[in-house]
Amino acid sequence: MTESTEHVAGNGAGTYPGDIVVGVDGSDESFAALKWALAEAGRSGQKVNVVFAWTHSWDMGDEPSSEEAWTRMRGDISRSLREWVEQASEGVDFDPANLKLTSVKASGSTALLRMSDSAQQIVVGRRSLGRVARWLLGSVSSSLAEEAKVPVTVVRPGNDPATASVESDIAAALNPDSPDPAATTVSTPDDEHRLPVVVGIDGSKGSRRALDFAIGAAVTNDRPLQVLFCWQMKDLGQLPGYETTVPSVKEGQAHAEQVVRDAVAAADIPAGLDVQAHAFHIPAGKGMISASRYANRVIIGSRGLSGFDAHFLGSVSRQVVDGAECTVTVVH
Repeated sequence: MTESTEHVAGNGAGTYPGDIVVGVDGSDESFAALKWALAEAGRSGQKVNVVFAWTHSWDMGDEPSSEEAWTRMRGDISRSLREWVEQASEGVDFDPANLKLTSVKASGSTALLRMSDSAQQIVVGRRSLGRVARWLLGSVSSSLAEEAKVPVTVVRPGNDPATASVESDIAAALNPDSPDPAATTVSTPDDEHRLPVVVGIDGSKGSRRALDFAIGAAVTNDRPLQVLFCWQMKDLGQLPGYETTVPSVKEGQAHAEQVVRDAVAAADIPAGLDVQAHAFHIPAGKGMISASRYANRVIIGSRGLSGFDAHFLGSVSRQVVDGAECTVTVVH
């Protein structure tokens, strides 16, 4: 027996097609991902498939030599999964009838990719490795973000509520549109609600899918949506009227602002959703990482390099997954 699957599911239909598939392994990072997935499903009505991928290199001991031993091991895994879910769901409005528990004998990324056919998105925690270690060793989150055919959400383990609230106060104080930036306020965990969903676009088909996904995320979580086009001249292509000359940064900025306005105008935006659009002359990866400091979640499209080239040369999605200070979703 190489795979054991247990389902605990109800018949309720979710608001979104497909499950939220979340990978767990008992680490603090995967616990944060599980808690995030349960909370998201509680708001959207989706099912959550909690996937534990295991190999004998992961302290599972010797491979069972009898059916009885296999049964004991599957029971141990099932109990661990239930304990993790019970802990993560504490204080979360989630319907247990929408829960599935799955164990797979495979590596983490392989197991989650197997589940992607029925997934609306895959959720994993971001490992607490340094930047150099992440570049040298790679990570499940980065490989999934490059290989999966469905959106991949990488959850950054959060700080305690008091720290998160102070960070929100800093963001509000630095916002020039704040009614009273200098005012001091008493922080509460609910202050974090001010932080928006931020989506990066560039006019491509991939970024249009990212925008659609971000609209759904903003509505589900009752948050404002900020649409950003972080651009350099090479990203703009050939501007009309500048076939034989090089446009200035000011002219490029005007074109970029039109690109983001057109993208928002073409999107199906529900009435009442607060949407703001911006264009910034900055490399996309650097711009989105900067935005992540003041975002609840960053959403980007997967585009360009992948696999070996992405590992050694870098890609925007990999840069943002590795460097963002909030949860990131990469949409394919």
